[in-house]
Amino acid sequence: MKDGALPGFLQQVIKKYPGVWKSYQGLGEAIGSVDGLDKRAQELVRLGIAIGAGHEGAVHSHARRCREAGIKDAEIYHAALLSVGAIGWSAAIAALSWIDDVIGEIKEG
Repeated sequence: MKDGALPGFLQQVIKKYPGVWKSYQGLGEAIGSVDGLDKRAQELVRLGIAIGAGHEGAVHSHARRCREAGIKDAEIYHAALLSVGAIGWSAAIAALSWIDDVIGEIKEG
C-alpha cells in the first residue's frame, strides 16, 4: 500500500457503496468542526483512541494523519508511550510498533 493510500479492500467497498463512504466522511467532518479541540489535538486524540482500541489499521491511519497535521514524530511516539499505564506494556509496545510502521525511526534507527 502506498503511503496515504487506502487499503485495497476498503477501496472496493467505497466503489460498491459510495453513498455510505460519503456519509461516513461527512460525519467525521461534522464532528471535527464542533467547537472545542483544534485539528492538532483532534488528531492526537484520535490516535490515542485507536491505540486504546487496539486497532492496527486505525493506528497506522491516524499516525499518518498526525504527521500530515504537522505533529512531530517524537510526539506521536509519546502518545503510544503514554498508553502504557492505561492498556499495559504489551499493548502499548504493539501500538508503538504500528506507529513505527509509518514513521520507521525505531526499526531504522
